[in-house]
Amino acid sequence: MNAKMKAVLIDKPTRAERIAFSEIPIPKGKPGWVLVKVHAFGMNHSEQILRLREIRADYIQKPIIPGIECVGEIADPSDSGFAVGQKVVALMGGMGRSFHGSYAEYALLPVHHVFAVESSLSWTDMAAVPETYFTAWGSLFECLHLKAGDTLLVRGGTCALGYAAIQIAKAIGCKVIATTHRIGKLPLLKNADQAVLDTGQLAGTLKGVTKALELVGPKTIKDTLWCVEKGGIVCNTGILGGIYALNGFDPIKNIPNGVYLTGFFSNYPTQEAILDIFAFLERYNLKPAVGAKYDFEQIKDACAALESGSVNGKIVVRV
Repeated sequence: MNAKMKAVLIDKPTRAERIAFSEIPIPKGKPGWVLVKVHAFGMNHSEQILRLREIRADYIQKPIIPGIECVGEIADPSDSGFAVGQKVVALMGGMGRSFHGSYAEYALLPVHHVFAVESSLSWTDMAAVPETYFTAWGSLFECLHLKAGDTLLVRGGTCALGYAAIQIAKAIGCKVIATTHRIGKLPLLKNADQAVLDTGQLAGTLKGVTKALELVGPKTIKDTLWCVEKGGIVCNTGILGGIYALNGFDPIKNIPNGVYLTGFFSNYPTQEAILDIFAFLERYNLKPAVGAKYDFEQIKDACAALESGSVNGKIVVRV
């Protein structure tokens, strides 16, 4: 093992064009942590928020290696019970904020957020799964109690999470209505039963919606609550609309009688959930929607693609 590794380190707001590599020591294993040789990682909107704004916050360790997920193999298991070379995924739990994340050749990660996997997917396809599919899985099944026969509204369907939610829902026999606010992206929702141009006011225009996955967030949540039938559930998971909180929200007036509002926070993955997700993908012969692939040396281009919002599907970086 080389003494040094290539990594992206930031300590201030950093746009894509200013991303640069650093050569830093490969971390040493320690009790409760495992060293993972990173083979690939998916990129996420939250990493863009970190790079452009959140890096200023006092709770962010600085300098920090961004990246909230990765796939790879165990390089040093320490006292974890993992074996050297074992295939794993890692996500959340403070990655890329409280401690160094995945934009590196190696990542030292707490064992409770590293999970063994068995999958026939390539490293690149695997890298599109952890954060995106765990979030979709938890939103759909833990929060929305999605079942065959439901009509699911995916508001903000043309993102990696939206594509994953549509794929999962269709696999179990749901009808899916998906939205985008860009008319040119309507063809990208071809896997949904109905693609809808989102004007910001959809209440009263949709029929039979029993469950709704809100990915635009507080910007449209009030309207989404009035899109579902009585007894329906709305899960707020995303913040694509760029509004992160809602002042003046009146639960009595803004939540229709008999409609339920919940939310999913993806910071608490479990080994059971990760195994269930990969087993589901194998059972239904599903592959994640990878929108673009970059080599680690092209990380600047990958970050630029993330900032532009031009990629349809998950951006994956191969290390």
